[in-house]
This record gives sequence, structure tokens and C-alpha cells, in this order.
Amino acid sequence: MSKAAGGSSDFDSPWKEALEHYFPQFLQLLMPEMYREIDWQRPHEFLDKELQQVVRDTEAGRRHADKLVKVYTLDGSETWVLIHVEVQGRADRHFNARMYRYYYRLQDKYPQRRIASLAILTDQGRHHALGRHEQGLWQTHLSFSFPVVDLQQVGNDRRALENSTNPFAVVVMAQLEAHRTKGDAGARLVTKFALMKRLYQHGFTRAEVLELLRLIDWMLELPPALEEQLEIQMARFEEEVQMAYVTSFERIAEKRGMQQGAQSGRVALLLKQLTLKFGELPGDIEARVTEAEVDELDRWGESVLTAGSLNDIFD
Repeated sequence: MSKAAGGSSDFDSPWKEALEHYFPQFLQLLMPEMYREIDWQRPHEFLDKELQQVVRDTEAGRRHADKLVKVYTLDGSETWVLIHVEVQGRADRHFNARMYRYYYRLQDKYPQRRIASLAILTDQGRHHALGRHEQGLWQTHLSFSFPVVDLQQVGNDRRALENSTNPFAVVVMAQLEAHRTKGDAGARLVTKFALMKRLYQHGFTRAEVLELLRLIDWMLELPPALEEQLEIQMARFEEEVQMAYVTSFERIAEKRGMQQGAQSGRVALLLKQLTLKFGELPGDIEARVTEAEVDELDRWGESVLTAGSLNDIFD
């Protein structure tokens, strides 16, 4: 898992997940012409195995999120879309050649497939020379071009992103803020809270809110102390808007393998003690333990050793 603001961030994993979860919305926001030419009545498919067979990037330290997606255009043709997201650092001088190498490896292995390449650049840098690879000798000449989306330029129209009802706009803002607040955990706390609150203003479904909360939390990680402060702020906000979405915040973090706060440790310990002594727990008992306050957890924990049954503890 990534480190907090100021450390290195694992941006490629949330980008891969965001692309899988919001692929149509991703194209609609960032490549609207491509989006309009795809038949979304037919399901799209991610071709991870096919991509892994031809792409071997051995550049140590680079962060790439690569996805290969099968779609159908409105004329009924099958098309493969190769998406390359440069998610950490600035595109280097080999970027154009690398994009071409990915393309020709796929085309060589699958000569009957139509393939479109697309690059997404997330960090600041001079990107005007990107999008074309050329090489030649005497009268032999090769030219390969591909579209490049610069998120920093997309972010220049901040108001459009903030007003957009497209959920992928939230992913874009989270990525931009992750770069902007790198090394400044205080600023990251402020912007992370603002992004999370904004989810309630656009009519997203409960499922979308929870997914976007998780992606924001992943991309804008904070030190433990500030994460606890954020949870308090979100709990207060939840009470104000009278919505129960944010109660899943801690469970979202635990799903990523993070154990946050002493209360989570108490819950896990007590559940383990109860299971070892009494076997599989009834659902209502597990729910009571999970939702209990710290003082209840401590009291029940002290009773485990002397209790003869679950009723001795919870009645």
C-alpha cells in the first residue's frame, strides 16, 4: 500500500481499478469523440491476459497503468483500445517509442485486430512533443501517432470538473490533488475532505459514492493521525446531511488491508477470543461487537475468560 503525503504513492493500482469500474465514463469525459463512436449496447471486455503476453516493461521505478479493452464500434467492428496511463513522474524521452513498441507487439501477435492507442499523463511536465514516434533511414520512413490526454490541462477548467456529474471527474480531481499536495499532508487533508463532501452534491448512487470514497481514500492517503481527524470530520458531516454512506469509511480502509485506530484492533481481538472459546458466532453477536463503543469492547473483553456462555457476556 502507498505511503502518506510526502512519500511515494501507489497510483497505478487505483487507476487500473477506476478504469475497470468507470471505463465508459472515462472515455466520455476525456475522449468524447472515441466515446461517441463505440456501441455501448454491446459489452466491453478487458483483455488482461492478451496484454500481459506482449507487454514486458522492465523499467525499474516506473509507474504505469496499462489496460487493453475490447469494444465494438457503431459499424459493428471489433476494436481493441490500448490505454497507457503514466501515473508517476514525467514522461521521459523514450515515451513515444514505448507507446509504439506496445502497439506493434499487439499488432504483430494479433494481426487481424484493429488497435487504437491512448496515453494519459497525470503529472506536470512539457508534453507538447509527445504523441508521435518517427524513425527512418534513406527512403524508409515510419510514423506512428496517438492521442495524448494531459490531466494538468484538463484540470485548468476546474469548475467544469467540479460541476460534472460524470463520476470519473472525481477520479481526475483526486489524481490532480495527489500531485498538488505531495509533501503537504495538511493541504491534502483539506482537499480530501472537500472531495468527499462533493460526492453528495451530484446525485451519485450509494454504490457510486462508496466506490468513489474508496478511490479517493486510496489516491489521497494521509498519515494515521490525519486519517483519524478526517474520520471525525466525515462523521460530523454525515450527521449534518443525514446520510449513512460514510459509516463504511473504516470498512473500506480495512478492505485495503489497513487497520486504523485502536477500536478496530479491539474489535478484531474480541471477535477472535469469542470464536476460539465459543465457536462460530451468531450474526447478531458479531454485529454488536463490530458496532460497539470502546468501553463496551473493554468490558466484554474482561468477561471472556470467566464467562460460561455468550449470554453471560452479552445479557
